[in-house]
Amino acid sequence: MPEFGKVIKLNIKEIWRHEANDFTPWLANNLDKLGETVGMDLELVEQEASVGNFSLDILAKDLSTGHLVIIENQFGDTDHNHLGKLLTYAAGFDASKIIWISENVRDEHRQTIEWLNQRTDTDTQFFAIEIEVFKIDDSKPAYNFKLIVFPNEWRKSKKEGLNLSERSEAYRAFFQSLIDELRNKHHFTKAKIAQPQSWCSFPTGISGITYTASFAQRGRVRAELYIDMGDTVKNKNLFDWLFSQKDEIASEFGESLEWERLDERRASRIAVYREGSIDEVEFHSEIQAWLVQHLLKLREVFSNRLKTYKSQTSS
Repeated sequence: MPEFGKVIKLNIKEIWRHEANDFTPWLANNLDKLGETVGMDLELVEQEASVGNFSLDILAKDLSTGHLVIIENQFGDTDHNHLGKLLTYAAGFDASKIIWISENVRDEHRQTIEWLNQRTDTDTQFFAIEIEVFKIDDSKPAYNFKLIVFPNEWRKSKKEGLNLSERSEAYRAFFQSLIDELRNKHHFTKAKIAQPQSWCSFPTGISGITYTASFAQRGRVRAELYIDMGDTVKNKNLFDWLFSQKDEIASEFGESLEWERLDERRASRIAVYREGSIDEVEFHSEIQAWLVQHLLKLREVFSNRLKTYKSQTSS
């Protein structure tokens, strides 16, 4: 007969003694873990972000949309004070995704978050999540983000669908198929919901640097490493450092890349192109396969280089 251990639920203060000093910094450094639960590629923008006299725990960005995400943490039961703060932060940052994390979501607050999801459009999504910690006998503790309230995507899409243009819906359908393949087959992204836009970005592990797939101008499709860390000098320094390895990178990539320093802009990009348009439905499968291949190749070629650059510049 199999023997089973005893599952023990721990008080989270045994792991993180203080919400602001311990849990929030841990979460800020582990947004990918939360992203797995909410189906987003999250990137940290700022910890303790100010809104008037208040301070939001974590301001993040959903890379697949570029939209801001606010995350408010609370030990103990949810309360009206934090609900008010949550809405204040949402308005202050004009956030599209609002995440409330606590030990216990009280029933009246669960109903409130569900009501907000029902009353808002597809661009605004509310999540209520409980943080749990378990161990089995004397094992190491394991955390769990338990989804209590999350957006009803089918209902919102149904309600808002008529507002999408035919082209926007074509973009949404194309990128939905792309991110599903990248997530399920290649573990490239945690994103689950595509947006009705001509591009989709994925994390590199460094804030402000993404792998991006897009339908570009002049009937072209682009896979790229996009560099925009919010500072022109930083962006150009990284681009120049990578450009100094151009021949080696081209050899590893297996084909020529377009090195676009974009001196007139803050950002820079390193890209590969092919012909293609969202209007050419008969070629969508071929374009998707090409994007998957080249996004994976970009990660293979640039991932370690980006880690090296980050370690050199942060030391």
